[in-house]
Amino acid sequence: MAFTPPSFPSRIHELSPEEQSVYRQLDSARMPQHIAIIMDGNGRWAGKRALKRFLGHQKGAESVQYVVETASRINLPWLTLYAFSLENNLRRPKAEVSFLMKLLKSYLIGNVKRMNDNNVRMAYIGRTHDLPQEVQDTMQWAMESTAKNTGTTLTLALNYGARTEIVDAVRSILTNLATEAHTRGCSIDDLLGAGALESLDEASIARALYTREMPDPDLVIRTSGEQRISNFLLWQIAYSEIFITDRLWPDFRGIHLLEAIQAYQRRERRFGGLGENLTDENLSTLEPADEVAEEIKDHLLPESESRSESKADHALPRR
Repeated sequence: MAFTPPSFPSRIHELSPEEQSVYRQLDSARMPQHIAIIMDGNGRWAGKRALKRFLGHQKGAESVQYVVETASRINLPWLTLYAFSLENNLRRPKAEVSFLMKLLKSYLIGNVKRMNDNNVRMAYIGRTHDLPQEVQDTMQWAMESTAKNTGTTLTLALNYGARTEIVDAVRSILTNLATEAHTRGCSIDDLLGAGALESLDEASIARALYTREMPDPDLVIRTSGEQRISNFLLWQIAYSEIFITDRLWPDFRGIHLLEAIQAYQRRERRFGGLGENLTDENLSTLEPADEVAEEIKDHLLPESESRSESKADHALPRR
């Protein structure tokens, strides 16, 4: 699915002087269209200061405000934040989960005006129907209150897990298939025989994911230094660039978002192909594959196999 980024009036002048200094070094033609962030380190931030974890989460919510505002000022079309995972819901202490739900509700109520002022539109992905009803109501209110905005789409991943997302996508596809079979008055086997199986491809699965309305992330940022994906957008980040910073999320600000974009622009995205600097002329200098295989054969095979293969070669009749 092709996504055409909309154009908006420039708000670069609203960046801080430090942010403007970094922004001026960026190539406006190579800006990412979608950035996804794994916001990690709230608990460690609090622990380093001998504070309760709740205060770390509270400080992390402030970082969200700063980063979203910077994203909106540089006209980033899509920003997705990993706010609350399915595993958080199942494995964290109930008191902490309850606090996070209250913090989410408070954040939405307190920032809708700010989002409208910054032309930010709210969206959500995840099994949000399992969240407390009062939280769902507030989420719906915030989404409706910002629905007419045309700037950055801020998507919160809530009660989210990437494997669960794929399971839900498969369930949706199977449900639609069963519905179509019922409508046509035939069996699912009949539909499969009529080409339904062959028509199932990457694009049809992507259309069944939570993220069907947005492009895949160009850049994934993870704070706190952890080098793992943590079950986040596994399908969508197949070719995303990954930027890891040791900075804990409560200390992450808009300028750090711009620095991550700066690092992203220094990379060459290949999507499984060849780099721009590798030409046909370069390829012509490569040694033939069969010659390379012969040279390294003895290094790849166990010594006994190498000897036996060598004997077999000598036993072949000459022509």
